[in-house]
Amino acid sequence: MQSPRERSTVRARAGWMVMGERGRPSALEVCRVLAVLFSLFPSVSLQCKILKCNSEFWASTSNAGPEEEFCTALRAYNSCVRRTARTCRGDLTYHSAQHGIEDLMSQHNCSKEGPTSHPRTRTPLPPAPPPVMTDSQERSDGPEVCHYERSLPRNTAPPNYTHCGFFGDPHLRTFGDDFQTCKVEGAWPLIHNKYLSVQVTNTPVVPGSFATATSKLTIIFKNFQECVDQKMYHAETDELPAAFADGSKNGGDRYGANTLRVVEKVPGQHVEIQARYIGTTIVVRQVGRYLTFAVRMPEEVVNSVEEGDNQDLYLCLHGCPANQRIDFRNFRARAAEAHSVSRTRSSTGAHGFTYQSAKTKCKERLPVEDLYFHSCVFDLLSSGDINFTMAAYYAFEDVKMLHSNSKRYHIFEKDAEMNSAEQKGRNLLSVFLVNLLAVLLWTVCL
Repeated sequence: MQSPRERSTVRARAGWMVMGERGRPSALEVCRVLAVLFSLFPSVSLQCKILKCNSEFWASTSNAGPEEEFCTALRAYNSCVRRTARTCRGDLTYHSAQHGIEDLMSQHNCSKEGPTSHPRTRTPLPPAPPPVMTDSQERSDGPEVCHYERSLPRNTAPPNYTHCGFFGDPHLRTFGDDFQTCKVEGAWPLIHNKYLSVQVTNTPVVPGSFATATSKLTIIFKNFQECVDQKMYHAETDELPAAFADGSKNGGDRYGANTLRVVEKVPGQHVEIQARYIGTTIVVRQVGRYLTFAVRMPEEVVNSVEEGDNQDLYLCLHGCPANQRIDFRNFRARAAEAHSVSRTRSSTGAHGFTYQSAKTKCKERLPVEDLYFHSCVFDLLSSGDINFTMAAYYAFEDVKMLHSNSKRYHIFEKDAEMNSAEQKGRNLLSVFLVNLLAVLLWTVCL
């Protein structure tokens, strides 16, 4: 009877069974070749996330272990691949992964039913939690599993934190630092993953106008191990509560409940929600009649999608749909042209501001002419509501507090144009590399 170590050695030599022959490169090896190749060209991974599945599987199986652990990692890989089906259909790497998984399942007698694992293993739960306490009682900080960074394996790289912001008419800064201005009237999801969901409701700022702003915000924190109960936070215009919907200010009665807290910074104007068990901080403000939202979240949490969820409509991840976007640069150009053609006519403006007076007002709070400044100008011209000046100002203040890269605080028009050009280049590069991979796979399978 072979030991787990001997079986893992055999596994490394196991190849695809092609017409009864051994010796071909194994499915695992081919997946690793794909992962290495694409790690050299990370920009290829656009909508299709199959490469993330490949790299996670590679990382989780890099150290040979018992057969059961390999099957668990393989099932997790299979689950990850299935979640990419919609966006990766027709992708060569996706179909190669599908076939490779089937072969590895067969070679190692792995059942498709059973536990799955994640790339990072959380610290095991303590054997016996202390007695349940009420919301008002003192608690310790809770076990390590309830502290995101403490729960990560030792000697791993620190997590990469991302930021998303939603403010004004509204303007969106995605987790990928894309900056967009959108219509998105009605209810829209910003974030949805295994740990929390965020939804906003936007209403017209001026009757008949395309400009909208956020009047309602709902955040649902899902129950997590022994750390927190499910909690809902709901805010509306003129109602920015300092507690969850059930009246509590923390995660409930579990041992790590204090790793989820609502902290009121300015009554009725500024609330901060700290979710340390997932390394996340959320800032909600009311500025004038409308709400703003900002979040700092680890990339791993951002990408922790649920089974069968394609994530297409979540604004913080993919931005607003193309038919919901507004090119406020063209809007601004028309406003500037109108100002130059007829100073007298534009002196009052449709909503009380001319292009020049809007710039002057925004300059008081936002001296750098980045996209936050230009969004402020857009909001004043489209609505006439001076409170949008402060909405843009606080949105940028939240960036400085929550964004992990100080060099990316400001986003300029040239950055947005460069991102657009880069995406076109990535599309061309992806076509080239897919063809290259087709040749590679054809060669190794001969």
